[in-house]
Parts: sequence; structure tokens; C-alpha cells
Amino acid sequence: MTQSHKHHGITNRILRSLPSATLKHILPALEPLNTVRWQVMDRVDRPIEYLYFVNRGLVSFVKTMQDGRTVEVGAVGIEGVTDPNSLFTIDKAIVESIVQIPGTAFRIRRDVLRYAMAKDDALREMMQKCARFAISQLMQTAACNRLHSLEERCCRWLLIAHDSALSKTFPITHEFLAMMLGVQRAGVSIAANYLQKAGLIQYTRGRVTITNRSGLEDAACECYGAVRAELDKLFGTPKRR
Repeated sequence: MTQSHKHHGITNRILRSLPSATLKHILPALEPLNTVRWQVMDRVDRPIEYLYFVNRGLVSFVKTMQDGRTVEVGAVGIEGVTDPNSLFTIDKAIVESIVQIPGTAFRIRRDVLRYAMAKDDALREMMQKCARFAISQLMQTAACNRLHSLEERCCRWLLIAHDSALSKTFPITHEFLAMMLGVQRAGVSIAANYLQKAGLIQYTRGRVTITNRSGLEDAACECYGAVRAELDKLFGTPKRR
């Protein structure tokens, strides 16, 4: 990029990948906001009014079944934006978007972003890549939930959370992890205890600290690396913040 975005406080990978002229054009429409844990950004079957570029923290896409059980079917952190496919196809949310790790985000009205895309080829191409990545990530998550062990999936999720929390310590509960991984709380407790005894994490009073990042990567399933490789292929290797 020809311009540093440091003075804008931007850590979102998509925004940082935009050409300087494109970012300058949409910057006035980007509204910075603090996100709160459990904040619902989109509700099922409700019109999608805003897209959120996550700047720190993590937003989960959650599916609720008829019996009330919930499971995460995807997530977005500083590498992406919520609901990119709404710019091309669907107008209403098909899953709930819920803040799981609080932080910050830039939101922009969906109609404003669509108008800007019509006038800027680079922006339209970037958002098309975002839509492709969102679908690819959903497919990867579906395969991961079916084929990989709880411990591997737990490591994968903790790595994703670590990337987007921009801190080695972040809030998390066993109940939340169980919902995200679609398992019973007891199973998550066993997995978390195993990771703690292995020296990979520390867990105290609803907060987890990553103590051995490389070890956590080794213990995770292939999906974490596959998703990161797809990101690099679509958006290039991230620059240092």
C-alpha cells in the first residue's frame, strides 16, 4: 500500500488491503464503535442494514435450533467483515451475528457500501473476495465439525480468537466454548484442562491466556492453516501493524 493506515487506528485486514484512494473515499462513511460482549449485530430474517469491519474482537455466526440449542457455524475477526454476501444476493440475515469477544469495529450502511462499490472497481473486487472467503470458511467449519476431534477444534478456535483479540488474554467461558463447538460443557472442560496441563493455555475465572502459541498451532487441526492460507491467497500476506 502507498499509505499507512496507522493514524486511522485501522487493524482490520480488509480495510488495510484497500488502495489508499479507495479507503479515503469510504472513510467518512465508516463509523467507529465499541462492541460489547453478547451484542447482536444481525438477527435472523431481519434486514441487514449495516456491515461491520471488525477492528478488534470476534463476532460469531450462530444457528439456533428449534429446541433452543445453538452452535457456531462461522466467525469473523480482524480478517473480515460481517455479511459480505448481502452486498450481492441476500437482503436478510440467515444466522445471528453475535459479539463473542468485545473490542471495536467500523460499521457502514449496506446501501452506502453498495453505492461505493458501483463506482469503484477495486472496492467491488475486494468485497467479492470477502464473499468468497465467507463461503469458503463456512464450508471449512462444516467439515471441521464433522471430522476433527474436540481438542483440535478447540485449539483452532483459540487461535482464531487470539488473532482477533490482539491480546494473549481474552474473556471466554466453558459454556461459550461449548456453544461454539457444539458439544457439552463437560467435554470442553476436559479439553481445556488437557490444554492447560500441556502448557498451551492458562484458564482462570472466565479468561484464557495463550501461553504457547506455537504449541497450540501444532495441536490444532489442519483447518486453521487452511483458512489462513486462503486469506493470504485472496488478500496477500498481512503487513505488520
